[in-house]
Amino acid sequence: MSCSVEEVRLSLPHIELAAHLFGPQDGAPIIALHGWLDNANSFARLAPRLEGLRIVALDLAGHGHSDHRPPGAGYGLPDYAHDVLQVAEQLGWEKFSLLGHSLGAIVSVIIAGALPQRINRLALIDGLIPPLGESNSAAERMGTALQAQLHQSSKRKPVYAEIDRAVEARMKGAVAVSREAAELLAQRGLMPVPGGYTWRSDSRLTLPSPIRLTRAQAMGFVEAITCPTQLIVAEDGILAKNQELLSGLPFEVKRLAGGHHLHLNDEAGARSVADCFNRFFAVP
Repeated sequence: MSCSVEEVRLSLPHIELAAHLFGPQDGAPIIALHGWLDNANSFARLAPRLEGLRIVALDLAGHGHSDHRPPGAGYGLPDYAHDVLQVAEQLGWEKFSLLGHSLGAIVSVIIAGALPQRINRLALIDGLIPPLGESNSAAERMGTALQAQLHQSSKRKPVYAEIDRAVEARMKGAVAVSREAAELLAQRGLMPVPGGYTWRSDSRLTLPSPIRLTRAQAMGFVEAITCPTQLIVAEDGILAKNQELLSGLPFEVKRLAGGHHLHLNDEAGARSVADCFNRFFAVP
């Protein structure tokens, strides 16, 4: 599905981010946040199908065409939340909606729970809370993360002789995607280097998290959300088997056929997600 897409760069006080703009200028303001190691092209199929919205689909810091964080900085959830709020400040959006997939959904929940007065509506795709930790393993986790940071400089990203090799690797990644989805992500995620191509993403994104929220802490953000919220759960995705989590949520949950990237893997998935969200955003 084709539509007019505008490429922009947002110069924030602390970093420069890239984004795609979709929809009419007078549309309802919404910031779209992609998943871990993806980029703004995650919404290439979905965004053109959403009606009446002015969508800013970001490349999160360290992803796609956005800048990497400076040496010594990290990629924690509060850092991403701060980036999003700085984008809203630059756009002059006191209130706005959020559309998030996977990691982007988690960041969206963090923002909507922490600053509920800023968020109009929350649309989530197969993501809700981050991986959880326990207090008795906090010290060990911190030690593991610190050691990984010390050794990060010795690691090198893989180089693929051909773009198709990189696409095939992405298809078989931690979360499998269709070839068309991998090609869309590669369009924005690959860069030429001596010997072929490698991913633009910051290698620090693969470092283990030094701190994880407990279940009670994570659910505190969910329970603090006050805006209308809809969560789409992919039947073959990440959340579908967590019935304990899904059964007690204080907002609408829709189950749709497809995998974790159902909004990107094919046109049918994008259409089904768009149908849900168009009805959701149309409600006064």
